[in-house]
Amino acid sequence: MAGLKQGLAAKKLDVTQGAVSNWETGSFKPRADLLPKIAKLYGCRIDDLFPVEKPVAVRKEANI
Repeated sequence: MAGLKQGLAAKKLDVTQGAVSNWETGSFKPRADLLPKIAKLYGCRIDDLFPVEKPVAVRKEANI
């Protein structure tokens, strides 16, 4: 979304391109010490890096 290629983001964060790819696909999460750098690079808050999924609505079954 920020328009950065994985290779450039990896270089700026001093990690491998594979690491960035794994973060993007959700295979792995970045180390905690990298979160401030990642947020700064993408111009967002750390919380924005991990969007909270809305819980699936629980269907109430009819009482018979």
